[in-house]
Amino acid sequence: MRSSQLGLLLGAALGLAAGSALAGVPVPEISGPVAASDVPGSPGHNYIFFSSNHDLALHGYVEEEFFVHGAANTYSIADPMKDGAVASAAQPYLTRVVVRRPADPKRSNGIVVVEWYNVTNQFDAENVWFFDWEHLLREGYVWVGVSAQTVGVAALKKFSPARYGALDVGKTVAAGAGLPGGTDADALSYDIFSQVGEALKHPTNVDMLDGLKAKRVLAAGESQSANRLASYVNSINPSARVYDGFLLLSSLGRRIREDLPVPVIKISTEFDTLNGEAANEQPDTAKFRSWEVAGTSHVDQHLRTSREPMELRDNGKSLEAALAPLCANPQIGTRVPTRYVVASALDQLAIWAEGGKPPPAAPRLAVTKLYPRPQAADVVRNADGLAQGGIQLAELAVPTQINVGDNAPANASSVAAGGEAIGAGACVRWGYSVDMSIDHLNALYPSHAAYVAKVKKVAYQNVRDGYILPFDAEATVRAAEASRVGPIH
Repeated sequence: MRSSQLGLLLGAALGLAAGSALAGVPVPEISGPVAASDVPGSPGHNYIFFSSNHDLALHGYVEEEFFVHGAANTYSIADPMKDGAVASAAQPYLTRVVVRRPADPKRSNGIVVVEWYNVTNQFDAENVWFFDWEHLLREGYVWVGVSAQTVGVAALKKFSPARYGALDVGKTVAAGAGLPGGTDADALSYDIFSQVGEALKHPTNVDMLDGLKAKRVLAAGESQSANRLASYVNSINPSARVYDGFLLLSSLGRRIREDLPVPVIKISTEFDTLNGEAANEQPDTAKFRSWEVAGTSHVDQHLRTSREPMELRDNGKSLEAALAPLCANPQIGTRVPTRYVVASALDQLAIWAEGGKPPPAAPRLAVTKLYPRPQAADVVRNADGLAQGGIQLAELAVPTQINVGDNAPANASSVAAGGEAIGAGACVRWGYSVDMSIDHLNALYPSHAAYVAKVKKVAYQNVRDGYILPFDAEATVRAAEASRVGPIH
């Protein structure tokens, strides 16, 4: 039975908050779906923060928000490649999750993707969703976003004190608990993430999936949250055993332990590889795959297009618009579709997690020299300055733009003025994309037919190799056919 009475949750005693689950992780108390009296964008802000701007109903989807109340452990992680130890127990918390699911369970593929919100920019950002929302909706995935960290919850409380004012994910954290180096303000985050996954698998008082049965529950994160999730993979999941597989997108050079109980696939952009991953390169194993995508930035134009409308609506400003003029190349964000690789990786991770065939290995970027941070590694580039090696999508291998994973601040003063999170210091991870001139395109492609033929060859080979899906290859080919690249004879 589902409850829309928030008071049931807020007034619940901690002693009622958890029931036993198969994996030994407690199932927290759930309340919701929480009613939203305001239309998104209304000044009262009584609606889901960053509620989707897509017509979910047109896709047969429902978006709902729930509050989660429980008691979490904190962990001490002495070795980042080994199991963590419980540092304290029964720390109370109250947080929220957002669920986007097919209204009709028959439209679901049975796979639930639980995303750890990215809080780099001081608010909850569902960056995996922003990269891959078209594919998630098309294939019938359930997507769940978890507010696990104090920075994101603080932003929610500021956004809507009436709706989110009671949330708390950082109570009574003992000094020195959590990761090495001192107090971890997010020491509760790992157990919160475990308990949400357990509640999805084994619902008690409220079923957040409304009867939809999950065949597999996968975890995902991007950048800061992928880095946090890497700690979860290495130190928490081996004992918690809640999630059936992990997708780590841009995990900031984090190494993954070899004795994994469930599969992990890591996707790194060109920026990620040259700025950390190459120095920590790991071979594939029976439970681990690492893919590197040439010509891609850490955050790209597709992510900006996906995220910016919600920033403007709910935060009142666009961080990307403020950033672009501060960069050496203001055309920030690459246009090689990282999202196509993410889509294929997620589908294959779901199969792998069910005991099926593992994803294929992928070539690594052609890195030639490593340097101490923060200097990026050298990579082989062709005459147009495009990175070689790695997964080469048609948009890079048969180029119409110059896509480079790194950018730079326009000048040193802009870094000081802008700050690291939203100012020129962030330019480097956005890379850039610049259109080639018509003369250059005509020199590369003697005819339109020749250009289309090359695109088809690369796109369909990437499908055969398992790096992209047929749907996205067809989209690539259609775009090439509709273009005016190359003379028409």
